[in-house]
Parts: sequence; C-alpha cells; structure tokens
Amino acid sequence: MTSPLTRPTPQDRWTPRLWGTLLVLCAAMFLDALDVSMVGVALPSIGSELHLSTSMLQWIVSGYILGYGGLLLLGGRAADLLGRRQVFLVALAVFALASVLGGLVDSGPLLIASRFIKGLSAAFTAPAGLSIITTTFAEGPLRNRALSIYTTCAATGFSMGLVLSGLLTEASWRLTMLLPAPIALVALFVGLKLIPRSDREKNHGGYDIPGAVLGTASMLLLVFTVVQAPEAGWGSARTLLSFAAVAVLLSAFVGVERRSPSPLIRLGVLRSGSQVRAQLGAMAFFGSYVGFQFLVTLYMQSLLGWSALHTALAFLPAGALVALSSTKVGAVVDRFGTPRLIATGFALMVAGYALFLRVDLHPVYAAVILPTMLLIGAACALVFPSLNIQATNGVDDHEQGMVSGLLNTSVQVGGAIFLAVVTAAVTANSSEGSSPQAVLDSYRPGLMVVTGIALAGLLITLPGLRTRRARESVVVARSLPSTTEQERVPVRD
Repeated sequence: MTSPLTRPTPQDRWTPRLWGTLLVLCAAMFLDALDVSMVGVALPSIGSELHLSTSMLQWIVSGYILGYGGLLLLGGRAADLLGRRQVFLVALAVFALASVLGGLVDSGPLLIASRFIKGLSAAFTAPAGLSIITTTFAEGPLRNRALSIYTTCAATGFSMGLVLSGLLTEASWRLTMLLPAPIALVALFVGLKLIPRSDREKNHGGYDIPGAVLGTASMLLLVFTVVQAPEAGWGSARTLLSFAAVAVLLSAFVGVERRSPSPLIRLGVLRSGSQVRAQLGAMAFFGSYVGFQFLVTLYMQSLLGWSALHTALAFLPAGALVALSSTKVGAVVDRFGTPRLIATGFALMVAGYALFLRVDLHPVYAAVILPTMLLIGAACALVFPSLNIQATNGVDDHEQGMVSGLLNTSVQVGGAIFLAVVTAAVTANSSEGSSPQAVLDSYRPGLMVVTGIALAGLLITLPGLRTRRARESVVVARSLPSTTEQERVPVRD
C-alpha cells in the first residue's frame, strides 16, 4: 500500500516533489513513444549503411515490438511484487545502455538485438511508471489530471519523434538511436531522488513462475506470428500452426492463472465490463492509428515525393493539438466521465480516417490532410488519457501494476495485429510495376480497414454510455424520494 505521506489529498496542491516525480515518469513514457516513431524515418539510411535487406530492416521495428509486447504482462506484475520504484529505475538504466549500444553497433543483428533489449526494458518501465502514478495520486480529479499529462507526453513524444528523426537523419541515423540515452540518464538520476519508495506486495503466495513463462511465451509467439504473417502468408501452414500454438499456450496460461494463489493476471478483473471495454478500446485505438500512420507515410513519401521532414511536419498539427490540450483533459474527464470522452474521440477518429479516403495524387493540404490531422489529434487527446483512467479506476493499489501491464499489452498487441492486417489488405491489392494511381488505389482498402477498426472501437464503447446513464438515474432516484416516501418520515420537533 502507498504511504499516506506520498498520496496527496484532494485539497492539497501539488508539491515540487510531486511535479518532479510526474515529470520523470512522463520522460520515460515520452522516450518509449519517441523511440517507436523515430526509427521509421531512419530505416532507409540504416539499410544503406549496414547493407540490410528489407526483411532485416523490418526486424529493427519488429524487434522492439516483440520485446515490448511480449513481456508487458510480466513487467506489470513484477512492479507489484518487486517494488515499482526499483523496477522502473533498473529498466530505465537498461533502456539508456541499449540506446548507446544501438547507436554504436556496425551490424544488423546487433542493432536488432539492441532494439529487442530496448523493447524489453520499456515493457517494465511503462507499467511500473503508470502504476506509480495511480498509487501516488488519489483516484479522482488529481489522478485524472496526472494521467492526462502523462498520456499527453506519450502522444507528444510520438509526434516529435517523426520531426526529430527527419532532422537527425540528415546528419546520421546513429543520432536517432543515441538521442534517448542522455534523456534517460537524466531521468534516472532525478528519479533516484524524487520517486517515492513503494512497499513490495506482502503475503502474495509466492511467484507465479509457470504463469510468467506461459504468458510471456504466448505473447512473444503471438507478436512474432502476426509480424511474420504477411511475409509467410496468412493461410500458410507455418502461420496457422503458430496461431494454434498461441491458442494452446493461452489456454494453458488461463488454466494456471485460475489455480495460482498469486496469478500474473487475476482473471476476475476482466469480469468488469468497464475494464474489458478499456482493453479492447486500447487495441482499436492504437491499432487504427499505427495502420493509418504507416499508410500515410508511404503515401506522402513514395507517391507525393515529400521529404521525411516534410512528412513529419504534416503530422505535427495532431501532436500539437494533443500537447496544447494536456492541462484541460483531466477536468473534462471529471465533468463528463470516460465513456463519453472515449466515444466522442472514436467518433472523431472515424470522421478523420473517412475524410482521408478522399486523397488523390494532387491533394490540397488545407482541404483534406490538415482537417484529418486535427480530427485525429482531438481524438487522441480525448481517448488515450480516458482509456488509462478507465482501466485503472477502482483497482486496488497492489494490482495497479498488473492492470497497467495488461493495458499496455493491449496497446502493443493491438498495434502489431492491426498493422499486419492493414499491410495484408494493401499487399492483396497491389502488383509490381503499377502506376502511381494504381498504388494509391491499393492503399484505399487499407485505409478502409483503418476506418473499420476505429468504428469497432466506437461500437465497443457505446454500452458504457448506457451503463453510465443507468447509474446516474439510480443516483437521482435515490436523492429525490417520492412525496409519499417523504410523508412517511416522522417529523420531530
């Protein structure tokens, strides 16, 4: 449990120590998002200098996803059992060292290995950082404000990564790998001073080693299978056997978790409709955005001939809108609740993606691309903080790491799965030697899939609106007794 000295009351103002703690945690989340977005623009330069094939270049991206998505469940539970502060700081140090390694290597396999290690370390910093926030800031307005700032830093890092990568790659792709190292080291040293110590979970009944092995193996194999499926073929024996193995591992994992006295995931958490909607919403939110960014980057650079920096600047309005709204989202959540904001955000995403279907080979930026980016930026500002708040509300302190790991797993696995689906939709409609118009036409099915994923996220959220209205009506009914009931109350002099 968190010490009352480290948890502010609703009447307290944030102390400089609290602000410093939040900024350290935000820096780690910022670096996670920055690292994901920066590498994409640098891939052509990396391939040219290290003489890597297209398949090897893919693994520079996929290696990070594999380490990140595969170990998040273990990372979240480790934070609960071993101490959130300890897990966060050790993983942040590993992230810094892996960044240095990635900037100095001179071979593809070593670069891929450094990316895997960075993903692995992020799998521990992300859930540990989120659970530190949820156990330090009391549930309600204080936590909502902290989470809105925290998640805004992630979105801002993702957007700034595109711009920074375009600038740094002009000098050397190695700078994109090295940049996170000094930021991580500064955050580490400040974190040692400011992050409050947390007690390890006591009487947890031992460590769920079988669950950790099965959960990690199933997530690793699932991400690996999805990443490789477009190349191997979705209907190939290799892909189908891999998915069958994932199903077997997950079934065994569920069986172990039901019997374990200290499960990696307490399955009872998923009996909450609000929790399930948050997890599925996270998959749809990040999956649709990653697929959209992938297609739009190809469209702008391959078909329109825009530079990496020009492409990054086209995405900038979305990130700027998220950054500017960071201090306001918490108050909006307090007033309207997470279901309404998530539904509104998904509606804006659907509108933005649908609008982008109008693009052609000679787009007018102000008429199509800019409105799309503004709609998506507004959607990200509403959805991402709200999903984090909804997933962590009502959860005991000793399970915050577990829920945080589960949410981040949903984000990463959703991104990997839906990106592969979008890629498959584009590949199925493309052919070699096609004209620019034919290539653009092959992108449209992918954009339609992206729009459909966002629409699915909206539909998943809608039952939460009915539940909220039902609760509000119950509260009103209880607060306003009928006249007959009032007459039955005896009047005392």
